[in-house]
Amino acid sequence: MRVHLVQLDIRWEDAEANLARVDRLLTAADVMPGDLIVLPELFHCGFSLRVDAIADGRGAVLRWAAALAADLRCTVQAGRAVKDCDCAKATNHMTVLGPPFTGDEATLLADYAKIHPFSYGREGEAYQGGHAVVTYEWAGADDRLRVCPAVCYDLRFPELFRAGLAQGAEAYALGANWPDARMGHWRALAIARAIENQAFVLAVNRTGPDPHLNYVGGSLVVDPTGAVLGEAGADETVLTVDLDPAAARRWRAEFPAVADRRFDTVLRG
Repeated sequence: MRVHLVQLDIRWEDAEANLARVDRLLTAADVMPGDLIVLPELFHCGFSLRVDAIADGRGAVLRWAAALAADLRCTVQAGRAVKDCDCAKATNHMTVLGPPFTGDEATLLADYAKIHPFSYGREGEAYQGGHAVVTYEWAGADDRLRVCPAVCYDLRFPELFRAGLAQGAEAYALGANWPDARMGHWRALAIARAIENQAFVLAVNRTGPDPHLNYVGGSLVVDPTGAVLGEAGADETVLTVDLDPAAARRWRAEFPAVADRRFDTVLRG
């Protein structure tokens, strides 16, 4: 199974330009049917709080992602802002589309709303938190993986990842706008989440500046033992990595830390 992390230099509040940039980057990548494409948090607009201006209210980003998945016959996980006209705030989503396909139509596999708005960055002023951890099945060319989507700041909350594990997660796919000031945390936490859950972590970050912060990429794929299988630098790129689900399952069987967890006792503490 193979994943493509699209480390994008996001153009500020310019959805048309960002969709076109992703299309160009993927044209140069070796994307095959059954692959997984993971895009950064709010990849169509950047980490903007002007939700009335940038939210995917008419579903243009959703339709684009569905068409991309159908055209490439792969699974696409895309970060987007969603605002219901009846709500004062938007929600920060990871939307997943993929097989089964009906002609040119992809199936909506999951639509996760970020549970933890980034209060330090004032995200809570414009976005409300989601309420549910979800998973989806990534059907690859020759195997399947249960994937739990997450968004940026979620990486700091291990209980979310444990909830995904309880739903059978074997991989976590996370899209972020993680600034350069805390890149040491980004890498350490991605590796920790992989080790403690004996699962793949597929973590894609944006790169380039926005009007407020600078981003230096550092997207990475970590295997269930904590080994880094692939890591990007600071340039805009597509990081492509092959995954071996069978080896990951053998590790869980050989070293059964996941099977030994005791939620009941810990929570009673």
